Amino acid sequence: MSILVQNVTKLYGEQKALDNISFEVKTGEIVGFLGPNGAGKSTMMKIITGFIPASSGQVLVNSLEVGTNNLEIRKRIGYLPENNPLYPEMYVREYLGFVASIYKTGIPGKKLIDNIIEVTGLAPEQKKKIGSLSKV
Repeated sequence: MSILVQNVTKLYGEQKALDNISFEVKTGEIVGFLGPNGAGKSTMMKIITGFIPASSGQVLVNSLEVGTNNLEIRKRIGYLPENNPLYPEMYVREYLGFVASIYKTGIPGKKLIDNIIEVTGLAPEQKKKIGSLSKV
């Protein structure tokens, strides 16, 4: 997966959350965002994943433009913010089925969920409520 960020700025009113940010992550590289609270780490991640638009600039994920191809990009990249949008009263398997039903994957539901559980190592947790899981 590659990510190209060119001259991205994000404004909230007159407040600049990001100011002309550019960087590239090539396929196979592992990177992390480091910085103090308010530095723009979460804002940049939300822009890369298409959850919020940049005020200006361009972001490409695998040569797909964010803002134009958000659904395709979200199929290829995952983002889980610290305050995640989960339903704590749902069971892990139930929640995965709920989310999978939103996307048209062409893969039968049970087979898809079984595969997700296997790939992510969630087998021991699949019958637990999300609210009982550790963030670690």
